[in-house]
Amino acid sequence: MTTAPNEQSRSRGKAPAGERVADWADGRLGIYSLAKANMRKIFPDHWSFMLGEVCMYSFIIIILTGVYLTLFFHPSMNEVEYHGSYVPMQGQLMSEAFNSTLHISFDVRGGLLIRQIHHWGAVVFLAGMFVHMMRVFFTGAFRKPREVNWLFGFLLFVLGMFTGFTGYSLPDDLLSGTGVRIAEGLVLSVPIVGTYLSFFLFGGEFPGHDFVARFYSIHILLLPGIMLGLMVAHLILVFYHKHTQFAGPGKTEKNVVGMPLLPVYMAKAGGFFFLVFGVLAVLAAVAQINPIWAMGPYRPDQVSTGAQPDWYMGFSEGFVRVMPGWEINVAGHTLVLGVLIPLAVFGLMLVSIAVYPFIESWITGDKREHHILDRPRNAPTRTALGVAWLTFFAMAMVGGGNDLWATHFHLSVNAVTYFVRIFLFAGPVIAYIVTKRICLGLQRRDREKVLHGRETGIIKRLPHGEFIEVHEPLSQEQLHTLTAHEQYKPAEIGPTVDENGVERKVPASQKLRAKLSNAYYGEQAQIPKPRAEEYKEITSGHGHH
Repeated sequence: MTTAPNEQSRSRGKAPAGERVADWADGRLGIYSLAKANMRKIFPDHWSFMLGEVCMYSFIIIILTGVYLTLFFHPSMNEVEYHGSYVPMQGQLMSEAFNSTLHISFDVRGGLLIRQIHHWGAVVFLAGMFVHMMRVFFTGAFRKPREVNWLFGFLLFVLGMFTGFTGYSLPDDLLSGTGVRIAEGLVLSVPIVGTYLSFFLFGGEFPGHDFVARFYSIHILLLPGIMLGLMVAHLILVFYHKHTQFAGPGKTEKNVVGMPLLPVYMAKAGGFFFLVFGVLAVLAAVAQINPIWAMGPYRPDQVSTGAQPDWYMGFSEGFVRVMPGWEINVAGHTLVLGVLIPLAVFGLMLVSIAVYPFIESWITGDKREHHILDRPRNAPTRTALGVAWLTFFAMAMVGGGNDLWATHFHLSVNAVTYFVRIFLFAGPVIAYIVTKRICLGLQRRDREKVLHGRETGIIKRLPHGEFIEVHEPLSQEQLHTLTAHEQYKPAEIGPTVDENGVERKVPASQKLRAKLSNAYYGEQAQIPKPRAEEYKEITSGHGHH
């Protein structure tokens, strides 16, 4: 005897509403199978991996607060008279953009807090991106198969810089207007097309009447849309390639040791999001940022005292400030080298970050996949290059604030400027040499620890009167961590004469690669790892204390 379908459903009872909705969605979207395949994905646990999360959560907070601000901001340069609640500005003429920003700050409930969360979020987002990329660089996490993801991260950082610049230019205050004026000068310095680009951006002679509206569209639509797409692609590749991890017992190039995405990692990530949100809210509540009412509306004939951009654009201004005011005439065109050269250096400085993974891959000739991270000391040349780049960046930042260094420390502006001019070139060289020696010293220390153990500070006198310090052997986990890194051999040109005695021509690129490879992995660039034979000989009692 058969039972009707409706009788079967009545006998089993009706499924809960949530389960029915889940079944309906899964039947049309395949959510269950997708979740089953990815929700148990393993993520390693290390504090430095949270830097990327800080960036992602800051970006989400920027989007949320930005949507709120768009409800009250008027991106117009039409001139109006201020009649808001901020008394010192009463009756002053200003643009609608500046007027609406004052309205948000003083008359919209919670407006100033949201404005400052938005601005602090941008500062923290770019700071997080900067430090996150440093972590990726110094640990070699950009190697195959993650070169494309490195480029995505680089584009996120660069687009974030320009999104921040267009964002703090929108209020049309005296500080941001000064920054836009500098940007206009940089654009005008480009030969042949500079004038056309300036007219396109500003709709005529600076400042024109259109740049706030144009920056607004770029700031809220174009750049955030591209950045959102890049961030999604970045996360997809992180899932696809699996996460990198530091060397340790049980960790190989083919596995990931850590905790599952659900429920452990998601719970921690959710809590960390609210922690980041809370820190930004506290910063916004207690640390004032961009008080436009203290600067007033922008006027082309005025410059605010101590004008400084946000930190992530400070190095670009530093190049301009320390560059001599050189000009040359070529074919009837005046080239303002005092601005054009800093603009070129700014671009080269950013491009050097983007192309580095491909340069290192070419030097090493390594085409394998890498999922185990390097300790920075074990890649001394790469680490030294990174520190040299950071020193160059820091010196440019000092140049960008030369007036503030001079006033705060009672120095001459010219003295600060000449100091930066010298150490903008000497500083990275010194940093490279010092960093490389430090890395090699740390490698020697690791070698000694592996062979002789950890110093205990206990002094022991032997029967024949010799005093020695007792060394404690390292655990197997510590030994693995200190010896897990690879040591490459420098690329060699090989014999230049074939078996018939005919000398072959060695391409210049091959010679260059051999020299660079020797600089990276030659005898002066890495300390040989202790061999198992050495360890056994010492620990067997011969010379081991």
